[in-house]
Amino acid sequence: MSIKKSLITAGAALSALPVAALAQNQVNMSPGVTQVGAEIYDLHMLIMIICIVIGIGVFGVMLYSIIYHRKSKGFVPSQFHESTKVEIAWTVVPFLILIGMAVPATSTLLEVYDNDDAELDILITGHQWKWRYEYLNADGENVSFFSNLATPQEEIYNSEAKGEHYLLEVDEPMVIPVNTKVRFLITANDVIHSWWVPEIAVKRDAIPGFINEAWSKVEQEGIYRGQCTELCGSYHGFMPIVVHAVSHDEFDGWMAAKRADKDAQIAAASVDLSLDALMTEGESVYKTQCLACHGAQGEGGVGKAIAGSSIAMGDLGVHLDVGIKGVAGTAMQAFGAQLTDVEMAAVITYQRNAFGNNTGDVVQPSDVAQHKQG
Repeated sequence: MSIKKSLITAGAALSALPVAALAQNQVNMSPGVTQVGAEIYDLHMLIMIICIVIGIGVFGVMLYSIIYHRKSKGFVPSQFHESTKVEIAWTVVPFLILIGMAVPATSTLLEVYDNDDAELDILITGHQWKWRYEYLNADGENVSFFSNLATPQEEIYNSEAKGEHYLLEVDEPMVIPVNTKVRFLITANDVIHSWWVPEIAVKRDAIPGFINEAWSKVEQEGIYRGQCTELCGSYHGFMPIVVHAVSHDEFDGWMAAKRADKDAQIAAASVDLSLDALMTEGESVYKTQCLACHGAQGEGGVGKAIAGSSIAMGDLGVHLDVGIKGVAGTAMQAFGAQLTDVEMAAVITYQRNAFGNNTGDVVQPSDVAQHKQG
């Protein structure tokens, strides 16, 4: 097959690929959906073009000299030392090139780090392996929640086909209004994470004990996905980020619903629940918070087994301590601040009655609240 025919065949094959497949294999970066993202993209392209031009010039002169001034053609190299003109040229020209690159780069960096005059502040805290989002309001009525991986375990362990957004879907996305300057305050609770959403041009390390700032002003409604980009443990790849950019009216409605949920959770904590209700809620919490470490059947894995364990079948107070305070020096986190009293009561009840444990113990939200106080 001729080269021409090969190129035509390859072009036809590429044109037959779906747009999504081409996007996944693109080499260049994307300008995203923010003005800063577009400026970063333009800066990237400008520097790339400058580098290409320099490369073509330097290697072009080298190849020309090698080919047309080679010894076999009788050329004799010039012998000289200390040319003032040459030294001035190779000092001034690179200086001018660097100035030409530094001016737009400085302008873009100043824009990237201008966190002033934000209209909405969101505190982002990295945990192993999930994100916590807290919307900071001047009236003190903060709204907070955890965002966990929502990809089914069946897809992860290859018993079902992987979905379109495999490992990039969560149970609770971050929601922000469009055309609003949102400031992100990024930190971590345990180890170093990194919060990265390329389409909204934000990437900052989440470091325990430090707060890094970033901002974004999304101009288009849509769903934007990202990931933790700092190796933070065995389930590093299981803490995705999903940002929903919505209209102001939709954002206000979402915020009102979140505040209503918060009030409902406070009210639910004072009500005694049936064993069936606790087991149903506990199973849901276990699948979201515990399954990755303790196994689908409580068999253990990264964490210890739940089935038949001395904790799940032993003293209830010790079990509550482990769930609420965690275990220092291990992967067992303190879930006291991550789960509501209802969720904690439900998951403890579930662990003590599932996987063949069958202790018959029922833990109420009021028991959790009392244990925290005591």
